[in-house]
Amino acid sequence: MQKRNRRLMVILLAGLGLLGGGQFYRHFWLIHPVGTGPAGRAIDRSLFENSWTDRPVVLLGLGDSVTDGFGASGGKSYFDRLVKNPTDEFDDMLGINLSAVIPDLTVHNVSMSGTTSQELVDYQLPRLPEVDDDTFGIVVMTTGGNDIIHNYGQTPPHEGAMYGATFDQAEPWIANFEVRLGGILDVVAEHFPGGSAIFLANIYDPTDGIGDTINAGLPRWPDGLKTHAAYNEVITRVAKQRKEVFLVDMRGEFLGHGIHSRQFWQPFYHSEDSGYWYFDNLEDPNDRGYDALRRLFLHEMSRTLPAMFDPSLVKIRKPSQQPRTLTDASPPASH
Repeated sequence: MQKRNRRLMVILLAGLGLLGGGQFYRHFWLIHPVGTGPAGRAIDRSLFENSWTDRPVVLLGLGDSVTDGFGASGGKSYFDRLVKNPTDEFDDMLGINLSAVIPDLTVHNVSMSGTTSQELVDYQLPRLPEVDDDTFGIVVMTTGGNDIIHNYGQTPPHEGAMYGATFDQAEPWIANFEVRLGGILDVVAEHFPGGSAIFLANIYDPTDGIGDTINAGLPRWPDGLKTHAAYNEVITRVAKQRKEVFLVDMRGEFLGHGIHSRQFWQPFYHSEDSGYWYFDNLEDPNDRGYDALRRLFLHEMSRTLPAMFDPSLVKIRKPSQQPRTLTDASPPASH
């Protein structure tokens, strides 16, 4: 009898252990609370109390669904929030936007959800707005993410849909991306003879740098993190090579707000806000993610643009005799 009771106790404890383990896994891996309230860094309000310039300025959006605002509630994409505050804005951001400091601001967003860097060349560069020699361009751009994730392993990997590729397969596509991205940036900069500032974001990682895509409901990709890192290295490198381009570290800002955001033992854990910043599709930000991204762009802009607009520091560049096209800079890579 005593032996039987001991066996039952062991079975009971094992069952409780399995149940507890299941609940632990569910809590820290499967449930992703978004959280509430403001997300991301605080912005210095004093930098937005006075006009930055009286010049005509165009705010131009280029790239993929992140700049297009897929998944955002009305008026709450990062691009929309750069221009003006939404009606239910957080108190700490009221009056902090580009319209408050640039009275003569025109807005064009030609980004398109789902586009790759090659499709940016094909479909967006031909739609750049006409500008005169006195107009300054502020350009915000997110691109490259779809090059990496498209196909999600449902078809053999190829350029523009690399998911599942070995790093050896991906290397020539990464090299093509570097040439293509440099060409895009050169064309955009030369499109604004009155000067420009291009704010180029790198690519975030919803797995928080762990690379366990299977926990995100996606096929395994052993070389995924390495490929992702190589794309971000390209973005960093081409940005550093151009004085009018400023890197926006979207990856760093979103680290710890992906599928592992509740794991307090991880070095990236944010005890002050462990909210999940991604939309249902895992590719795009949710409203809180877009809030954080808007703040990140505004931080970089307030750090760089006022000095660029100072008449003693800004030189009006004259258009070149023969404006370079992307074909001159980089032959389009085939898919």
